[in-house]
Amino acid sequence: MNCNLDKYFEVAIALTKEAGKIIRQRIWQNKSVLTKASEIDFVTETDQQVEKLLIGELSSSFPEHQFIGEESTAAGKKVELSDAPTWVIDPVDGTMNFVHGYPSCCISLALLIQKEAKIGIVYNPVVEQLFTARQGLGACLNENRIQVSNKTDISQALLGIEFGSSRDPEKIKVVLENVRNLYPVSHGIRAAGSAAINMAMVALGGIDAYF
Repeated sequence: MNCNLDKYFEVAIALTKEAGKIIRQRIWQNKSVLTKASEIDFVTETDQQVEKLLIGELSSSFPEHQFIGEESTAAGKKVELSDAPTWVIDPVDGTMNFVHGYPSCCISLALLIQKEAKIGIVYNPVVEQLFTARQGLGACLNENRIQVSNKTDISQALLGIEFGSSRDPEKIKVVLENVRNLYPVSHGIRAAGSAAINMAMVALGGIDAYF
């Protein structure tokens, strides 16, 4: 299995970097933008193209694998997680940022086997940050080992937040109440606009917690 995981990892890294070129080339160009669940839940041609490239090339390399892609799922494709090797793909996490040319967006890719995560990749091609993780082997940023922070006192912590695309008044109230409670007792709160980048920053120790 380890030999197979090595191959899966190698191919996934190469394809993620190739797909990242599309994002890097287009982030500051005019974009065709569609909406999904709400008027501010965006999808672009780039999201669709990146997902198509990753699924196409991975399925060509590993025809027995299954796929769960954010954009194909949002378009109505029915998916069910099984024990088979399954790639879970968010082609552009932080699409709102991408649409506005704000360079905090990434490709997020994971491989699950028997419903257990074995490989994780978060790649921001605009700033060339490649976060990788493999079960039992720790996490890296651009091939350098990283680790979470050792802070346990919230008064010494920098926190990450994601506001999300919901404009439901009750949900907004909860988010802002959390900010009101946590901001005064911490070093500060940062919002990357990408859940995957926020979690990668926790792995790096750049932020100490994320909510």
